[in-house]
Amino acid sequence: MNVLIVSAHPEPRSLTNAMRDAAAEQLRSDGHAVRVTDLYAAGWKSEVDRADFPTLPPGQRLRVPQASGEAFASGALTGDVVQQQEGLLWADALILAFPLWWFSMPAILKGWIDRVYAYGFAYGVGEHSDTRWGDRYGEGRLAGKRAMLVVTAGGWPSHYGPRGINGPIDDLLFPIQHGVLFYPGYEVLPPFVSYRADRMDEEGFQAAAQTLRARIGGLFTDAPIPFRRQNGGDYAIPTMELRQEAAPAHVTGFAAHRMPD
Repeated sequence: MNVLIVSAHPEPRSLTNAMRDAAAEQLRSDGHAVRVTDLYAAGWKSEVDRADFPTLPPGQRLRVPQASGEAFASGALTGDVVQQQEGLLWADALILAFPLWWFSMPAILKGWIDRVYAYGFAYGVGEHSDTRWGDRYGEGRLAGKRAMLVVTAGGWPSHYGPRGINGPIDDLLFPIQHGVLFYPGYEVLPPFVSYRADRMDEEGFQAAAQTLRARIGGLFTDAPIPFRRQNGGDYAIPTMELRQEAAPAHVTGFAAHRMPD
């Protein structure tokens, strides 16, 4: 199988990159083809601006979704973006490796998503009507592929537990796992998170790397997070709210968008 790993940490010797390399090594050992995109090493341009749409007339107002869709449809996206889109189509699985900075991903990785997830490629896909609201949340161009996060965090596991002050790790990662990965169709595996990243010694790293290798071994066989599919009948269209029969009224928030265990 083909696996694309996209990593985002400015320090080559970081725990993030060490975990990335451990994952890549295990995948190759298991016989998979692996490509690694190190966004900092590549000097990735993170911001979306007019330079992303070279055919946009100079005096025309920049409306990003419209410009993105027109550039994608006409084959006018910039070469770096097209290359990354081709990588996503090539890969049977995507791994995003990054440190948890201010409760989210580094800006350079968010910028990769902003630019590569063009209108018509990752969103704005499929029929929009009174009975269907596009191919998204379990459907879309990347459906049938798998995805997983490899995250490093500075806090203790308890800080990200059900009663931890930082909030549950699954809630913090929901916008990425559900909104960035499940949205265009990926089956999303539970994340691999390394805690107390800045205080991890060699012994701790070896133990964590071994655990990650075991998780990577199940990349194509482990059960994904059971997110509800948008067009599976659980949501009313076009309001996109859960139907009463899908979940009781008291079930709200992020947890409502997962099937019961």
